[in-house]
Parts: sequence; C-alpha cells; structure tokens
Amino acid sequence: MTIAAIRERLYDIIRVADDKKVAAIYTLLEDQVAPSVNWWEDEDFVAELDGRVRRYEEGIDKGISIEEAKASLHKMKEEYKNSGK
Repeated sequence: MTIAAIRERLYDIIRVADDKKVAAIYTLLEDQVAPSVNWWEDEDFVAELDGRVRRYEEGIDKGISIEEAKASLHKMKEEYKNSGK
C-alpha cells in the first residue's frame, strides 16, 4: 500500500470514527502531532524576544496596533482578490 493510500485510509477512518476513538488515536499520536516546546528554555529564542522588546522600548523598531494589522491584511486580501489570481 502506498503512503498516499495509507493517508487516505487513515483520513477515512478518522472521519467516521466516534469521539472516543478519535480521542484515543490522538492520544497515541499526540507527541508527534504537537510536540511540547518549552520556548523559555531555548536561549536563542529568548534572546531574540528580549532583543525585539528592547528595540521596541528604545524606539528603534515601531510597533503597530491590532487594528492597523487587520487593516493591512484586509487591504492585501482585497488587492490579491482583485488581481485575478
């Protein structure tokens, strides 16, 4: 059986399985599906975050509000939609 066939079969099984079976399957695969990441233990990542906060607080980098981000995303979505892609 090919990997594509196995994926399709698994999809079919999960799609029709009752809640208890889906929960059991998830429990078996949980570590592979969503591995736990302790980001606070990653020194490089924490240093990157600290640097970004420092740059924002010192006025080196500009932040934007949620409203500005949403407006920008909406504008890009409209431009993409109107581009005919």
